[in-house]
Formats: sequence, C-alpha cells, structure tokens
Amino acid sequence: MRIFDELSKYGYEQLIFANDQVSGLRAVIAIHDTTLGPALGGCRMWPYESEEEAIIDALRLARGMTYKSSAAGLDLGGGKAVIIGDPRKDKSEALLRAFGRFVDTLGGRYITAEDVGIRGEDVEIIHMETRHVVGLPSGPGAGGDPSPVTAYGVIRGMTACLEEVFGDSSLNGRSIAVQGIGNVGYSIVKHLSDEGAVVHVADVFKERVDAVVEEFDVEPVSPDEIYDIECDVFCPCALGGVINGETVTRLKCKIVAGSANNQLKDESHGNALEDLGILYAPDYIINAGGVINVAEELYGYDRERALRKAGGIYDRIKSVIEIAKRDGISPHLAASRLAEERIAKIGGIHRIFVP
Repeated sequence: MRIFDELSKYGYEQLIFANDQVSGLRAVIAIHDTTLGPALGGCRMWPYESEEEAIIDALRLARGMTYKSSAAGLDLGGGKAVIIGDPRKDKSEALLRAFGRFVDTLGGRYITAEDVGIRGEDVEIIHMETRHVVGLPSGPGAGGDPSPVTAYGVIRGMTACLEEVFGDSSLNGRSIAVQGIGNVGYSIVKHLSDEGAVVHVADVFKERVDAVVEEFDVEPVSPDEIYDIECDVFCPCALGGVINGETVTRLKCKIVAGSANNQLKDESHGNALEDLGILYAPDYIINAGGVINVAEELYGYDRERALRKAGGIYDRIKSVIEIAKRDGISPHLAASRLAEERIAKIGGIHRIFVP
C-alpha cells in the first residue's frame, strides 16, 4: 500500500499510528478533513486480518465521517480510529487508557466516540485520559448510548425510501432483512417489530440472533443467506463493503437502507444498485443520527433535540432522491454532491471548538 498516494488521492490530512507495548495497543487514527471543524468519529475495535486492512478501514471511515457531518449540517470534520484486536479477548483498561492518551496528544483535532467493538463503558475509561471524547453513557452533559438515535434516523430514512418506491411510508407488513444485530441493529429490529414489519435477522455472533429471536417475532437466517432473502428492504448494520461484486446481484430487494458505514465496496456498486432498480439510501445520510447525538454533547446535550434533528434524516433522504432525479445521477453521487458543496462554501473558515 502506497500510503501517501492514498492520502493525496482523497485529501486526507493526517494518519497516526499508535503503539503501546505494555497494553498491547495497536491503533490507527485517520483525520480526513477539518474544514468545517475538529474531526469527529468513533473508535472501532476489530480483529483485522492485516495491518493494511485496518489502515484502509480507518481511512474509508474517516472520509465517510467528513461527508456525514457536512451533510448533517454539523460544524465538524471527519476522523476515525481503529484498534487492531478482538474486543472480546484483547480489550482491557490499560489498552483503552493508552488509546485515550494518544487521542489526547492530538489536542482536539480528533474527537473520539464509540463504534463497533467499543461500548459506553469503554468510552468512560478512554475519558479518564482525555476530554476529547463524546458518547459518554452518564454524567453531566452525557448523551448516553447513541444507538437509539442512530436507529431512529435509519427508520426515518427507510420510511422516506418506502414512500418513494411504494407510495406508502408504512412499515407494517413490509419485509426487512437486517444484517448485524449490534447496538444499532438491535434498536432497528425493535422499531421494525413495533411497527409490524416482517423481519429477518443475521449476525456472525449466534447469541445475538438468538436473543432477538426470543425477544421479538423475527426470523433467523445465516450470515450468508441474508443476501438472498426476498424482501422490500435490505438493512446492512454491520461492517462496510457488504455491497460488492459478489453480493450486489444476489440482492432481492427494492431498497438498501441501513446503519453500516461504507456499505458500498466502491462507487461502482452504487451504480450497480441503480441499474438493478434498487434504491440506495446513502449510508452517511441515513445513519447520521449517531453523530448528531454525540455532537449534541459539544454544545449542551438535549435528547429531545437530538431526536428531532435525527428525524430530519427523512427530509435529507428525500432531498438526495430529488437531486439524483434532477441531475440524472445515482443517489450516492447526489449525497456526495450535497456534502461537498457545503464544504466548498465554507472554504477556509474554520470553526475550532474543543470540548
């Protein structure tokens, strides 16, 4: 991997490698763009197969956060961190505190939060070493678990897509295939079940599937079979790159709308969905509820205000669809245009705010 070529290609500002031999920490922090403000993005812990895979994931996620914050109307840039390791076996207080110390050395250029493999209690430990962290589960000004707000935004975006495709935004009786039952996936399944949807669920961790099957009236399928389910909506809520050359032609849905970041392996797969007549809700538009929620902590947290802003994802998905129709482009390109235009308008005006 030619790292500087990759940084130059998409305008990344900074890539940081963090290593702590005592705790075993191996982490990558990517800062994409700080035109609108400090780079905000969660920390993911995952047993990557290679260091290159971890770097690529951090870079893709950081760039996605730039677009997500811009499109959501936030005065924040995009960044992301990944910790190489199995969160079930390798996570420790020492490792999390070492990570917090590395974040603190950046002086507020990067603000971290939770993501896959990092939970609210982990954020509290990171906070012991740095104030440049949001998504705290408790305490003064804490926003708590952002997953319900993220899930609410996804549901609102999904209903906008249903209205576009079927002329009816109701979830009642609609078939939804949910891939990934983490914190957000669980909340989405709960929403869907409450609304009377027919839900299929899959996750690489069988116990998660068993738990939602027991709690809700949902149908379990294997992680591979989820792509082949005939449904109205495929809802990816796990890792990125799930819409790729091997999976896109297997989909038997009318809509792709889920909470996962970087759902498209590359932009060509957004065009492939368009060619197949599948409406794609761009990931960083529909899943912006999480960043909206944690950003509220920077200005004085209010859950009702966070939910109200996340509810606006319905209108933003509608706007993206209209731009796509107007300009004759795919929705993922319309979303990028929306975000890039805002960054370009702000230009060199930096809003620097350190919590």
